[in-house]
Amino acid sequence: MSIPAAREKFRSFLTQKGLRATNQRLAIFDAAFAQREHFTAEQLLDYAREIDDSVSRATVYRTLPIMTESALLREVDIGSGEKFYRPNREGAGSQVAQVVCLDCDKIFEISAPFMQWYGSTVSSKLGLTPVSQRLQVSARCDQFQKTGVCPRRG
Repeated sequence: MSIPAAREKFRSFLTQKGLRATNQRLAIFDAAFAQREHFTAEQLLDYAREIDDSVSRATVYRTLPIMTESALLREVDIGSGEKFYRPNREGAGSQVAQVVCLDCDKIFEISAPFMQWYGSTVSSKLGLTPVSQRLQVSARCDQFQKTGVCPRRG
């Protein structure tokens, strides 16, 4: 999905929810969609304030669930107590698996089209319809295990 199409989807979703497309919300959207890596709410606050210094922490924390519900952002919980987000450029319904490197704390996403089949298959056996699913793998860096240096660590 292109950024202009995603921005329009965001505006429409806000209108559907009875919310206004304020400058702060649009700055948050722009900051989120400028990212190529996963980010936290606090990082998004910093990125959004570079665009509009009036963006408040409260608005970021209220906007993230809206962007997640609209499928514009993917929320990732790796069990660290902090949630991570990433723009969903592939659109709703795209199936990805997350691989979390335990050595560098980096989150990788790979396409996993088999997940739709798997979710439907196991759910239908129980007479259920899947609503959401996720696959997350925790892994160790082979290079780090051998040399003590992780090439992905920033």
